[in-house]
Amino acid sequence: MPSLTEAQREKVLPILAAVRTALQEAAEGDLDVLHQMRRYVGKRLEFDERGTPTQRRKLHELKWKSQQGICALCPEPLPERGAELDRLVATAGYTEENTRLVHHACHLKITRAQGVS
Repeated sequence: MPSLTEAQREKVLPILAAVRTALQEAAEGDLDVLHQMRRYVGKRLEFDERGTPTQRRKLHELKWKSQQGICALCPEPLPERGAELDRLVATAGYTEENTRLVHHACHLKITRAQGVS
């Protein structure tokens, strides 16, 4: 996945500055509130990209059933805990069509081969 170009960074910097200013104004000088507001906004943006933990857990269960508990990359059974959702296309998100359930070691192997880790 390519990095942002300089022109793209220039477009997003004013948005970031506006969000920072709005948070500072909303916190009304309370540093604890400002801290919590930043965390809240950051987490919601992360959910936009990855979905909520509940959504990913449901997808994990769905993939487990559809793959009959077998790793999508090797013929071995998946552990009851610790299997990972692998996105085929990172930008397409965590959807049923775009994910597969894999062993942690298999996931590491493919991300290293792709130069992602």
